[in-house]
Amino acid sequence: MLNELESLSQNIGRLIAINERQQQARLALEEQLAQLRKENETAHAELALLREERNALQAERDALVAKIDDAQVRLNAILEKLPRAKGPYDSDSQLDLLASQQERSEANAVEGASAQHGEDA
Repeated sequence: MLNELESLSQNIGRLIAINERQQQARLALEEQLAQLRKENETAHAELALLREERNALQAERDALVAKIDDAQVRLNAILEKLPRAKGPYDSDSQLDLLASQQERSEANAVEGASAQHGEDA
């Protein structure tokens, strides 16, 4: 009977040790789970910020595309108002005409500035 009690006591001691190890493992897993939940929350917050930044960049891109389209429409309207070239191989192309008009306006600006200096003197 004494042997049985000792055996039973040893088995109880082993069960207590196993139970303590399982509790320690459970606590470690709970801590790991809490850490992973925090990391998950952080990742979700970063994802939300990235989505907001992406949406802002998309809105900026759309605004720039609209400005480019508007500029293209204006440019086409200007090009339609320019006189047409006589032929595809003539020296007077629309770009040449545009450059000569710009040179004339610059020359007029220079003349106006020199006339202004003459009046000041």
